Amino acid sequence: MQDLLILGADVHAAEMVEIVERINQVRPTWRLLGLVSHNGKQVGEELNGQRVLDQEKLPEFPKTKFAAAFEWPKPFTLPHERLITLIDPSCFVSRTAKIGVGCVFYPHCYIGLKARIGDGVFALSGVTINHDDVLEDYVTLTSKVTLAGAVHVEPECYLGQACTIREKLRIGRKSIIGMGAVVTKDVPAGSIMAGNPARPLPKEKKPCCGK
Repeated sequence: MQDLLILGADVHAAEMVEIVERINQVRPTWRLLGLVSHNGKQVGEELNGQRVLDQEKLPEFPKTKFAAAFEWPKPFTLPHERLITLIDPSCFVSRTAKIGVGCVFYPHCYIGLKARIGDGVFALSGVTINHDDVLEDYVTLTSKVTLAGAVHVEPECYLGQACTIREKLRIGRKSIIGMGAVVTKDVPAGSIMAGNPARPLPKEKKPCCGK
């Protein structure tokens, strides 16, 4: 078994503890050593049965692998060869899909034929990434997001709970898609979209995207 630390000390890091346990039930893979706080909060405490360490302790673990929670600062500055992608055993991942490092996929996600996923993608439960989709680095998909086929999501976008993206669309860099939105047209970079069909909102009125 390989030593592992979860980078983060929030609710998502605590949930990732149980994903690691579920992976080990299928095939013993990871020896989880604890969680890591990037801001000093909760250091010395326990979170879901795991101790919380300070980021300054990382040099004490020179061979340990890392799984990054949602809160961990991006872009990642740690060596890519030490970052793992954590995929719950209940997920379907096509053998033709390509997935980068530092990603997390919660239970019951679907990753279809020839999907291309970059680094640091974080997907909560029930996300559907269909055939030929492209997700660039550091995209966040909250629960039950659905991407139809051949959707391209540029870096650092945030897709809110249960939103739907029509096939062959492009979501511009750093855009926010609100919960339940139905996107039927390409989205320019930096947009905030909400509604059915989705329409742009003034940037000072951010929708509640939820978990």
